[in-house]
Order: sequence, then C-alpha cells, then structure tokens
Amino acid sequence: MIYLVNNGIPHMEEIQKYIPHVWKSINGGSMNYRFRPPQKIEPDKEYPLLLFLHGAGGRGNDNRGQLEDAGSIVAFAKQSLSYNHASYIFAGQVPEGKKWVNVDWSTEDHKMNQISECLRLVLEAVDTFVVNKKNQVDMNRIYIMGLSMGGYGTWDAIQRRPDFFAAAVPICGGGDKTKGNTLSNIPIWSWHGRRDNVISVSRSRDMDIAIKNAGGSPKYTEVEERGHDVWEDVWNSLELWNWLYAQSKY
Repeated sequence: MIYLVNNGIPHMEEIQKYIPHVWKSINGGSMNYRFRPPQKIEPDKEYPLLLFLHGAGGRGNDNRGQLEDAGSIVAFAKQSLSYNHASYIFAGQVPEGKKWVNVDWSTEDHKMNQISECLRLVLEAVDTFVVNKKNQVDMNRIYIMGLSMGGYGTWDAIQRRPDFFAAAVPICGGGDKTKGNTLSNIPIWSWHGRRDNVISVSRSRDMDIAIKNAGGSPKYTEVEERGHDVWEDVWNSLELWNWLYAQSKY
C-alpha cells in the first residue's frame, strides 16, 4: 500500500515528528539538527538514512528552518519516506552567514578547499548517529541530498567521502569538476533548471560531463522551463525516490 500525506498538513505538525538535538564536537563547534526515525523499527533489521542539506533559506538557529526550507518537510511527508521507504531523515542547520561550502555561488568553477565548519559538524553528527547500534542504520544505504547551497554541500561531501554514501542527489549546486574520477563509482542523479539565474546550469552540466569522462554513469535531469526552484520537480518525481532507495553499496 502507498501511503501519502495530504499536502495541507501544517509544518508544525510535521516538525514535531523530527527529534531535535544539538551536536557538540570535541573538535570545536556545535550544530542543531533533527532526525525522524522510520515509522516502525523492528528488532534485528537495519534501515536507510537520508542526510538532507538545506539551502540558504533554511539558515538560522531555530532548528526548524532546515526542514521548512523550499518545502522539503512537506515533500518528505508527501512521499512518506519514513513509511514507504522505512527511512531515517537527518537534517542539520547552518547558522546565518555560514555555508556548507565556502565558495562564491556566482562563480562558474571552484576547486575543493578545506572543509567548512558546517559540513564537518554535520558529518561528525551523522558518523556518531549511524554507528550507534540502537539506531539500526544500514551502513550500505546512507544517502545524501541537498538543494542550492546544499547542492554544493552534497557535491563536496561525496568528493571528500566517496565510499561513505550509497547515492547522492545534488540539486542546483556545483562541485569541483577535477574530481570526476573520485565520483565515477557513486550513483548520482543531479538536477538543475535551465533558466536558473542564481546558480548557473553549467555547474551541474560540468559535473555530469566530468564524471562521464572519468567512466562513470551519472544521471542528470535539466528541466527546460525551471529556474532556481527545480527542487519542485525533484519532490514530485516518484521515479527519483524509488531510484534513490533502491541504491545500496553491496
């Protein structure tokens, strides 16, 4: 049975299903995050986890904006990820004025530099979460998805840790196109709007070409009539969600 949540569900009703926490790093710094467990957890079973990296609109310190940004929490509810795919959802929040990746979003190219504090913190938090046996996370089915600022973060994370994630969905972001070989074995489905006037569509095109030139087989969807809001097409693509949760490292 496919279980869908009505689009009219208030954000606050949904947000209460995500458990709030603060990650405090022994390496310095802290990060607000929330996670939602699968609808039902059974003994001796393991469950996939989706790490979601929000866009610039989700920045703050309320530990809510990261899920309200771009309608992501409504999309996750509509697709009922915790029920239909028995998935954890994990989302950290970047403070105002900071980024997942410290690059200028208007540039046509960038090289991977030192990891940002925010990306370091969320990866530390996820690392700690997934190795905790009580959470029963399937280490072969850890996924990452991010939009806009989070699209950059998604590319950066898989460039740094290509063996950690089972699949990635970067949405209207950009990465280091010299890292195509690093990414050639990761299932990736990137998305961009052809009319995007915030982040150039060339950023996703270049990454797709770089990976293919390195022998990889990434998926890329460029939506002709979309601007920067191509995430709307991602949210509504049942094909994308089924593809994502079918991926496993082994």
